[in-house]
Amino acid sequence: MYSFKNDYSEGAHPRILKALMKTNFEQEAGYGEDRYSQQAVELLKNRLGRNDVDIHLLSGGTQTNLTAISSFLKPHEAAIAAETGHIFTHETGAIEATGHKVVAMKTADGKLTPAHIQQILDGHPDEHMVKPKLVYISESTEIGSVYHKRELEELSVFCKEHDLLLYMDGARLGSALCADGSDLRLEEIPDLVDAFYIGGTKNGALLGEALVICNDVLKADFRYLMKQRGALLAKGRLIGIQFVELFRDNLFFELAMQANQKAALLREGISEAGFEFLTDSPTNQIFPIFPNALIAELEKKYAFLVWEKVDGGHSAIRLVTSWAAKEDMVRAFIADVKTNRVPGKA
Repeated sequence: MYSFKNDYSEGAHPRILKALMKTNFEQEAGYGEDRYSQQAVELLKNRLGRNDVDIHLLSGGTQTNLTAISSFLKPHEAAIAAETGHIFTHETGAIEATGHKVVAMKTADGKLTPAHIQQILDGHPDEHMVKPKLVYISESTEIGSVYHKRELEELSVFCKEHDLLLYMDGARLGSALCADGSDLRLEEIPDLVDAFYIGGTKNGALLGEALVICNDVLKADFRYLMKQRGALLAKGRLIGIQFVELFRDNLFFELAMQANQKAALLREGISEAGFEFLTDSPTNQIFPIFPNALIAELEKKYAFLVWEKVDGGHSAIRLVTSWAAKEDMVRAFIADVKTNRVPGKA
């Protein structure tokens, strides 16, 4: 059984494991005050070209979203997200559990626009309901789409004009930045958002995300808030070492490109077999629409998510490729799709 369920089924890139083993018996300060975490922060600041940002290393995406969003909002304030947004659908109500409502908007492609946000603002005009304050977006989105620079600029301008915070979930930021057609660069993001994170867990690390706080107003006492939420890892070196390896050269981007390339192979092969896709995704998540009978056959050899029912006989599945996805298994999957396809019934 080969898995296309996610991009974190494997462990970590061998270079990261080697670095962890090499430093294993060194004694270091705790809670992110070790030299490796500090080196990682400096490497990231250099890569971003910004010394004025605060960078904090946390263990996972949900923890990062929970800690950041609950810290940035006042008790009566809410977050805005697409209906497919991770904080709305896949974090067990983590944001709501801190007392902050998530107001969701249905979108065609998983991306929010100023028009979507304006509609929510219009529906929350006074103090008798929550006050929308933070706009949550993902790059890439949960359905694989990517915000282009112009779209992000438009959101940024709108949020500034309406005194809203713009927060970017970057769990798959590497894949988004390396996607075909992407015109956004990592160093441009701090100028456009109030905070974002760079995801390591889904791009070659054992665990770890790097939260970048760009807005000075949001920086004060953040380590206190991390500690309160259980987000200050005693052995913070474990995350610091990994981000040093990912960013001391271009490994972070090389791994993202590898994941995207394997997804592109899947996309091309499935298209050649005559099947369509639920979404137009240039990243490492793709959503082909298959007959249910074909899905049942594929499930005998491969693990994946059945994402959405399309009609009585067809469903969309989600295939995710990681940096370590095996090309021979990608090609085997394509061959099985073609072998089990009923002629004339794509």
